Amino acid sequence: MAGSLNDVNLPALLLRARIAVLRLGAPACVAMALCAAGVAAWAWLLPHRAEQARVMAQPLPAPSTLVTPPPPPSANQNLAAFYETLGEKRYAEQQVKVLFDLAAKSSLTLNQGEYKAAYDKASRVSTYQIILPVKGPYQSIWQFAMQGLRAMPYASLDEVGFRRDTIADPTVEARLRFTLYLKDAEP
Repeated sequence: MAGSLNDVNLPALLLRARIAVLRLGAPACVAMALCAAGVAAWAWLLPHRAEQARVMAQPLPAPSTLVTPPPPPSANQNLAAFYETLGEKRYAEQQVKVLFDLAAKSSLTLNQGEYKAAYDKASRVSTYQIILPVKGPYQSIWQFAMQGLRAMPYASLDEVGFRRDTIADPTVEARLRFTLYLKDAEP
């Protein structure tokens, strides 16, 4: 008849396990422990993976309300926005002073400029063309041009020409042509 659990000789069983571990060696025991840990982790993750697959298989709920984009602006709204961004004709000379001040802050030499005003009857827009000959480092000239466009969002930089006497010369002569797009003052 088979013995009961109480009949197990615990010291003898521990001795046999210890002899088996010594025969297998430490690397084999570590490998067996890692395999046992892997099987335990797999058994623990299996129910979680099944739950995740079930959730992923469900269709996404439909949005309750769709967001519609605003309608595009009308031609009149676009035209009004265009005229709002124009500068005022009465301040054209002050804008030239802004360019001269920006040139000075950029350490550029700017003695004089050429100016030409015009008016387009079809669009009812005045233009004020400014040609500025400047001297200084190349990077400073570009910084000046970009600062001028930021200061006057109704301006365009239409032409840039560079000239240098020698390759080694750090000073560059540039000719910048800005155009200011202006409207008459509001009544």
